[in-house]
Amino acid sequence: MTRFLARVIFAALGLALAAYLLRGVGYDGFVDLLLAALLLGVLNAVVRPILFVLTLPLTIVTLGLFLLVLNAAMIGLVAWMLPGFWVHGFWSGVAAAIITGLASWAGGVVIGDAKR
Repeated sequence: MTRFLARVIFAALGLALAAYLLRGVGYDGFVDLLLAALLLGVLNAVVRPILFVLTLPLTIVTLGLFLLVLNAAMIGLVAWMLPGFWVHGFWSGVAAAIITGLASWAGGVVIGDAKR
């Protein structure tokens, strides 16, 4: 449970960094940021694998670049579901997906692997 909360915090840091760096991404308050990170984690665990399988041919044709679009869609879905978090524009979503992905990757490096 603590690993999950640590991952949510790193995702929230990534979303906060994206909101700081990008004009098209924002949130109303700290609670909205944490809810957005939590919702992003749930959507990435439930919806993203289904969409990944459905769009696998397109991902193969684009040599994996479509995964950025898929990640941006997950962030856009969070923005659509949560009124206190917003993303304006496709490119803002893609940039937010890159920033949040890098922050989550860094968090995974810091947290380490649960199997060890």
